[in-house]
Amino acid sequence: MIAGYAVLWTEVAERDLREIITFIASDDLVNASHVLEKIKHKAATLYLSPERGRVIPELHAQGIYIYRELIISRWRLMYRIVDSNVYITAVIDSRRNVEDILLYRLIQQ
Repeated sequence: MIAGYAVLWTEVAERDLREIITFIASDDLVNASHVLEKIKHKAATLYLSPERGRVIPELHAQGIYIYRELIISRWRLMYRIVDSNVYITAVIDSRRNVEDILLYRLIQQ
C-alpha cells in the first residue's frame, strides 16, 4: 500500500472556498454545488502526487518556490507541501490579481 500525503485546509482557504460557493449559490445553487465538489475533489487528489502542481508564477518571479497551485476551471488552488502534509492555503479566482490579494492578506495579519 502506498502511503500518501495528508491534505489539510487552512482556515483562510476554507473561508475562501466558503465565500466563493456562497457567491455562486446566490445565483445558481446547482452550479455552486458542482464547483464545490470539483474543487474539493481536485484538492483531495493531491494526497498522491502534490508535486504535479506548478510553482505559482507570481511568487516564482519573486524567488519564492515553496507554494504550488492547481488550476481548476477559473479557480487557483494554492498549497504548500511540508513533510508529509499538503496545506491548502488559498482558493482564488484566476481573474483577480494574486499579488494584490496576497499583499492585502499580509497587511491584515
